[in-house]
Amino acid sequence: MAQRPRFFTPSQVASHNSEDDLWVSFLGRVWDLSPLLSRHRGDPLLLPLLECAGSDISSWFDPETKDLLTLVDPVTSCVRYSTPRGRVLHVPPAGPRSDWPSPGGEPWWRDRRHQVGLLGTTRWIRVVNTLTSLEQPLQVCSEETMEEVLQRYLGNNSHAHSYTWKYQEAELHMDKMLQENNMADNDAELQTLRLDPDLFTPAVMLYFNDDLTEG
Repeated sequence: MAQRPRFFTPSQVASHNSEDDLWVSFLGRVWDLSPLLSRHRGDPLLLPLLECAGSDISSWFDPETKDLLTLVDPVTSCVRYSTPRGRVLHVPPAGPRSDWPSPGGEPWWRDRRHQVGLLGTTRWIRVVNTLTSLEQPLQVCSEETMEEVLQRYLGNNSHAHSYTWKYQEAELHMDKMLQENNMADNDAELQTLRLDPDLFTPAVMLYFNDDLTEG
């Protein structure tokens, strides 16, 4: 069975915004370009990527070809890549040039070695620990299974596996997504009704598994 892709929220991508740790997203995929920057450190053609560190750069690409957008240069009448933030690594200079060494291989936007996962559709849930009465808002991806949601929650409670997870009194299937566990995302409908979605955030209840038995 193929391994499930890992989903990331835009806020997770945004947290990787430095020269030594640089992620971007485009066309629904998340890319870690840190190794690329390390290999080409100091190259001025990295500047557009550094300026967009941690952000979504889908506007750079043609969704059909998955390639950078192109245009006809008004001066040379040649088709070239459109780079509104300036020429970027692996993009040839405008017009015919004999002094530009082609880097060879796949350009960074096609090199799947840099792809780390997919950009998820985000939503909020509330995780309520019935043992401690603590409630934690948690941003998750709709495409994730409950087990993957649990992995996100581990930062708030390292013993999350010691609890039974329930929604509306029904035990959740940890290998299924929120929607498959009858936890529908009604934000669009609520907004149509002019209701605040934050007031209707679904609550997942955690019940501690007390395995102790009386002797």
